[in-house]
Amino acid sequence: MLDASLAATRDSYDALAAEQPDLINSNLDDRPLDRALLAVFAELVRKGGNKPVADVGCGSGRVTIVLSRLGLDAFGIDLSPGMVALARRAYPALRFEEGSMLALDLPEAALGGLLSYYSIIHIAREQRREVLAVFHRVIAPGGLLMLVFQMGDEPGPRTEFHGTPVSVDWYRQQPGDLTDLLREAGFEPWTTAVREPEGGERTAQGYLLVRKPGDHCNPSGQGKSGSACSTRC
Repeated sequence: MLDASLAATRDSYDALAAEQPDLINSNLDDRPLDRALLAVFAELVRKGGNKPVADVGCGSGRVTIVLSRLGLDAFGIDLSPGMVALARRAYPALRFEEGSMLALDLPEAALGGLLSYYSIIHIAREQRREVLAVFHRVIAPGGLLMLVFQMGDEPGPRTEFHGTPVSVDWYRQQPGDLTDLLREAGFEPWTTAVREPEGGERTAQGYLLVRKPGDHCNPSGQGKSGSACSTRC
């Protein structure tokens, strides 16, 4: 059962899916860094055996389709039934499911990668350890996790989005804090990127790419000594 905050988030995104489908379903044409880092993520997943990838908090599926076009077996999971329905209409060839990142209905070590693209921001700070433990459980050894988020310290409740009433809490993140939590959860950090605000953005944007340890390879396919790995990560 969802807590009150997540239930309000679900209902708000249902309303946005119904009232703002064109706005919510916008693409990533104006986000070159995001596209570049998603391409890196996809390349590493493919090198690791190309197991399925979950786009958790997928919304309208606008990033799930990017991952699919990058050669991944990508599917989406979202808390909002309205968003899942919107994604299914927009991308009928892809799979989209309802679900919470606090309780992913996936087998252990099922994924070669997991993307949380501006979705971990809706999880209360005290629940982050729980979420990262769930992510760690479903990612296979050697698999990748990518987090994208707004940077900052203060929470950012929102009651309106382009004229649609909403009740959404989001929690900006600091890369260093998240990196510590990721290490604690059993992940190995690989890349951190920060993009300064542009356009109408109020905060910098953060990107973390980490790996669940598997063998002696790092995500780029090199052994610890720097030689090429004989097996894929």
